[in-house]
Amino acid sequence: MKIRSVELAGVVAKPGAPPPARLPQVVFSGRSNVGKSSLINRLLGRTRKGVARVSATPGKTQQINFYRVDATLAGGRERAFLLVDLPGYGYARVPDAIRASWQPLIESYLSTSKSLAGVVQLIDMRHDATAGDLQMLEYLETLGVPVLVVLTKADKLGVTVRRAKAAELTAQLGVPVEQVITFSAETGEGRDELLRSVSALLTEVAA
Repeated sequence: MKIRSVELAGVVAKPGAPPPARLPQVVFSGRSNVGKSSLINRLLGRTRKGVARVSATPGKTQQINFYRVDATLAGGRERAFLLVDLPGYGYARVPDAIRASWQPLIESYLSTSKSLAGVVQLIDMRHDATAGDLQMLEYLETLGVPVLVVLTKADKLGVTVRRAKAAELTAQLGVPVEQVITFSAETGEGRDELLRSVSALLTEVAA
């Protein structure tokens, strides 16, 4: 998949509010500080001037951000879709009232959207999956949504440790190995594979 253009299409801050456009949607989810904004910018080829804001304060994003992406899929087919950036969860320093508001916002969107092509669930591969990570995967399974698991911050581990940790996390999460991609926003490792996987999700929706 080749990215041709990206722009912020809109935001949703209240449960029940509709997405800004009726387009296929690929959702990016993960706990705070998992490197989601950096991954999105690397994936979209916007490393010099990012479209997703990288914050020094995890948990700062308190709304769902929608980016319109115009791309050329494998085979040359042009396709517009929404890349959806969910609020990061699990950051303890965020006030309880704000953290409590995220769950209904996220669940309302995921359970009512009619245009979900799939969800990319991010896990920091330096650590074990958290209870929040496992709960999100269980919830997505109940929705029947296609899920890709991306293990972030691969550059922080040596090659041998990385392979062992990837295998350990894949077993812990209970997902097929073909659904798991290791990724580094620093080096670009995994970008091409993730682009191909997103393209496949969009091709299935287009069909």
